[in-house]
Amino acid sequence: MNINKKTYSLVVAGFALSITWFVIPAVAAEAEPMFKYFQLEADYADWGSNKREVTWEGSGWYGGDSEKIWVKTEGEWGNGDLEESELQALYSRNIAPFWDVQAGLRHDFRPDPTNYLAVAFVGLAPYWFELDTSLFVSDEGDVSLRGQAEYDLLLTQKLILSPYGEVNIFASDVPEQEVGAGIANIDTGLQLRYEIRREFAPYIDFNYVGLFGETKSLAEADNKDANDFTVRLGVRFWLN
Repeated sequence: MNINKKTYSLVVAGFALSITWFVIPAVAAEAEPMFKYFQLEADYADWGSNKREVTWEGSGWYGGDSEKIWVKTEGEWGNGDLEESELQALYSRNIAPFWDVQAGLRHDFRPDPTNYLAVAFVGLAPYWFELDTSLFVSDEGDVSLRGQAEYDLLLTQKLILSPYGEVNIFASDVPEQEVGAGIANIDTGLQLRYEIRREFAPYIDFNYVGLFGETKSLAEADNKDANDFTVRLGVRFWLN
């Protein structure tokens, strides 16, 4: 699927107008209590001179019960180079208990600087699975879908096991990012963390990333691994 830049600009302008339509009535209404929250995970893996990497993933919001401004970021620093980095800024509106719709912009700094229109559906599924499903349309017209899920299993009041998974699907080939149409990759694993305090928890993360389809073929042609298993040590903390 391809959308030219003129059409993309019209989509962004329409998005801005829709945000205005939602926000102005909220500002005019009686102000509700405002809160803030930010959570960050940062970890490190060292497999000798062939692989040293730091990864991070964070999200935070400011707002009330029905409307919030969200920020999301993630990235990877490997062997002295910034390999992946993205930042999202989103307007979020509650549509049902435990469920929000979000819309905004995403910018990738690495590997290929790109801007995206982003729309997400996030919340808690039955049995307390945390879900985040996002649709992205780039300024080059490339369409992709990202699905994320995570679950916290309390082994004790302080020791928590969290299985998680992420899948990325692309509607067309994106040579600049070395991905092909279809399911590009799956990122899954188990994180075991110990909450010294609710706000601070070191963890060990057993992570697997697998490439599929044309994305796998492109990686193998470039002498890159299509399957990657990593053990990381890290820390999670949050502020409010």
